[in-house]
Amino acid sequence: MARKAGSSSEVTGPLVRAAAQRLFARHGYAAVSMRQIATEVGVQAGALYSYTPNKQDLLFQILSTHLEEALAGWRATPKGTGPLDALEAFARFHVRFHFDRPETMFIANMELRNLSPENYDRVEGLRTEYEAALGAILRDGQQAGVFRLPDLRLATMAILAMLNGVSTWYRDDGRLGRGQVADIYWDMVRQAAGA
Repeated sequence: MARKAGSSSEVTGPLVRAAAQRLFARHGYAAVSMRQIATEVGVQAGALYSYTPNKQDLLFQILSTHLEEALAGWRATPKGTGPLDALEAFARFHVRFHFDRPETMFIANMELRNLSPENYDRVEGLRTEYEAALGAILRDGQQAGVFRLPDLRLATMAILAMLNGVSTWYRDDGRLGRGQVADIYWDMVRQAAGA
């Protein structure tokens, strides 16, 4: 198979990552070969190494990019004037961010174990930073008497688990629209925080 005409790292590199993401989500990281990724993109297997050093790097890129984009998006989100506003902003941001990322969320939930120790530590650091953003909101709200939480860490993990779930079931052609889903999730998060 010849290299695609006009193939370049700016064009083909993102195609390689997108193909790897689709295949990892569909078949699992361990079951996907570099040859399968090359075939999906339409390049020779040997040419794939012009765009990525190995499969491990592709997995790391998918997971780290997802978390870096989540962190950047959250930092850019207006937080309002108090803990309740900030919690609503976080819940709505998280749900909106994940509507269009079901593959990435599936990979994030299922394939962390396949990261090398060094890559795992880097991805876990990004995850911890994102979780800490929610934890800080809940802590501030608890200290201000706005939230009633029996265990701050458990509440943080439970709320994140609930919010992450949207990526497993939401479909644009489903019964509820995105705005309705975001409203319902915010109401459930508010109640979970004891607001």
